[in-house]
Amino acid sequence: MYMTAVYIVFIVIAILVASIRILKEYERGVVFTLGRFTGIKGPGLIIIIPIIQKMVKVDLRTVVLDVPSQDVISHDNVSVNVNAVVYFRVIDPEKAIIQVENFHDATSQLAQTTLRSVLGGHELDEMLAERERLNEDIQEILDKQTDAWGIKISNVEIKHIDLNENMIRAIAKQAEAERQRRAKVINAKGELEASKNLLEASNILAQNPQALQLRYLQTLSDISNDKTNTIVFPFGSELGKFFTPKG
Repeated sequence: MYMTAVYIVFIVIAILVASIRILKEYERGVVFTLGRFTGIKGPGLIIIIPIIQKMVKVDLRTVVLDVPSQDVISHDNVSVNVNAVVYFRVIDPEKAIIQVENFHDATSQLAQTTLRSVLGGHELDEMLAERERLNEDIQEILDKQTDAWGIKISNVEIKHIDLNENMIRAIAKQAEAERQRRAKVINAKGELEASKNLLEASNILAQNPQALQLRYLQTLSDISNDKTNTIVFPFGSELGKFFTPKG
């Protein structure tokens, strides 16, 4: 009789231990009763009926998902290696457990295919220069497709876009050619501006002979400052009248 009572007490304690669950503040429990969804519980102390009920814990914190490197062929047929990071969290535990077998793996696979699809529709220059816009495009597509799973994609960041050595050298040559082109354009603009100024100055001097003579004398003054050379500078006929004695 004593052994029977001990056995019963042991069974009761075992049932109580098996029925008690403690969920943290960031956890929720999806409860199934005889295989049917019957509610979401937590956080705190949760009591479930052993054998009859089953509970699946879901973490509501933001998950950082590292998307493995993907080989991408850009729209202009350049092969690049791209990897990214995706930030997501569960906002509907019921959907996350019922609608998809493993929401973490499903989100990872979807992120990989979406990354290749989106980047493959852009040229290399766009990948390098417009990374922020591409991040937003990938995030929008992922967020729409994972909504049925109770998943919220909060952010997507492309980490690296790696090129092979031949492509790096080609881009370096292209950048150097572009710099030379810009330098030539700037130099040509400078020469054009200088020629316009010289033409304007010559027109002004041609309209005012006195200004021309003064400029001539100023040039003589500048040259005379050099004491190391003897300079013979001819006077024009117009300058002679400045030095002709009056009488």
